[in-house]
Amino acid sequence: MIFDKLKKFDVVFDSPEVDSPPVFSSGDVVSGRVVLDLSGESRIESLKLHAEGFAKVHWTESRSAGSSTAYTQNYSDEVEYLNRREVLLQADNGEMTVLPAGRHEYPFSFQLPEETLVTSFEGKHGSIRYWVKVKLHRPWATVKKIKKEFTVIEPIDINTPALLAPQAGTKDKMARAWYRNFGQVSVTAKIDRKGYTPGEVIPVFAEFDNSTSRSVVPKAYITQTQTFIARGTMKQKRSVVGTLSGDIVGARSRETWHGRAIKIPPVGPSILQCRIIKVEYMLKVCVDVPGTSKLCLELPLVIGTIPLHPFGSRTSSVSSQYSVNLEWLRMAIPEQPEPPPDYSSVVTEEEAEQRNNTVVLPPAEDLSGILERPLMAFVQEFRFRPPPVYCEIDPNPQPLNMRPRCMTC
Repeated sequence: MIFDKLKKFDVVFDSPEVDSPPVFSSGDVVSGRVVLDLSGESRIESLKLHAEGFAKVHWTESRSAGSSTAYTQNYSDEVEYLNRREVLLQADNGEMTVLPAGRHEYPFSFQLPEETLVTSFEGKHGSIRYWVKVKLHRPWATVKKIKKEFTVIEPIDINTPALLAPQAGTKDKMARAWYRNFGQVSVTAKIDRKGYTPGEVIPVFAEFDNSTSRSVVPKAYITQTQTFIARGTMKQKRSVVGTLSGDIVGARSRETWHGRAIKIPPVGPSILQCRIIKVEYMLKVCVDVPGTSKLCLELPLVIGTIPLHPFGSRTSSVSSQYSVNLEWLRMAIPEQPEPPPDYSSVVTEEEAEQRNNTVVLPPAEDLSGILERPLMAFVQEFRFRPPPVYCEIDPNPQPLNMRPRCMTC
C-alpha cells in the first residue's frame, strides 16, 4: 500500500534566505515544490495544489432573556483574499501514473493578487492566514493531505505625507473628590510624526501643568487595539505594549518633557485595510491624579514596515522647537523590563464607558497610497513572537449601578 511506500510528503517554499521562511506581499510570485519520497514503485491518480487566503473572525456571547432563560449568540464573518488551484500531476487519459521508488519533486508557482492583500495576523477572536494545501490521490486509499502556511506582510511606508505629519493635542480636567474641587490639571503633548516602525524610539515632547493642591504622576503608554467585526457588532482586545513613567509633578507646579523616549517593541504592523479585522496603535500621555480619575491625551500612531529614510529633506517641525535631550534618545530598554500594565489601568472611566457602549465603528481613515511596494527586508523579530497578553474589554458591560464596587477606587 502507498502508506507503506510514502516515506515523505512535504511542501517546500523557495526562499532567498537559508533556514528562513519567505515573506510575500501583493503581486509577488509564490513558488516552491512538493516533495514525494517513495520506498517503492507507487501508482498515483493525481497531485493537486490549492492556495487560499482568508480573514476570519468568530466569537460567542452569552445573553440572559429572563431570570431562568439564557442563550448563546454566535458572531462570525470571513473575507477571501486568495483562491488558486493547480494540478501538479495527473495523466491526460485518466489512467494512473506509476512512479518509481525514490525522491520526486513537483514545482509550483502562482502570483498573488495585484490588489492590496492584508498582513498575516493571529488573534483570539480572528486571524488572517494564507496557505497552500496539497492533496495526493491514489487508488484504494484515502486522500493524503498536507497544508503549509506562508506569511504575507503588506508594506506600510512611513515616508508619506500622511504619516510624516506631526501629532499634537491638549487636554485638561478639573480634579474633584466627592464635592470638592482640587484645581485643574492639563497636559499638552507632541510627537514629530504619526508613522513609526518597531524598534524605533518616539521622543515625546510634553508639558504638564498641575494647578491642584496634590502631586500628580505623568506617564506615557503605547497601546494596541485589536477590533473584530461581525454582523454589525464588534469585539475588541486592548493591551499596553510600551510604557514610560515620568517624575512626580508637585502641587501647583509644572513639568516639561524635552523628548522623553518611549521605545516601540517588536509588534506587528498596523492593519487598517481589512473589513473585519483591524489592528491600531495609540500613544496615550496620561496624568495620575490621586483621589480622582485619570487624565489621558491620545495621539494616533501607525506602525509601518518601511523605516524612515535617513537622508530625507524634511526636518522635524516639533524637534526644531525644543532642545532634544540626547541622553533620553540613547536610552535602551533594560534587559528585563517590567511587564506593561493592564489596559484597564490606563484608560479613564469616561473613555471606557464610551468605548464599551460603541457598536458600529466609524469610517476608517483613508490611507490609500500608504501601502506601497516593493517590500523591504524589514520583517524583524515580531514575525515569530507571540502577540502580547491582552486585556479583554467586555463590549456589553453591566450598568454602573450593578457593578461590584472596589473600595480603593
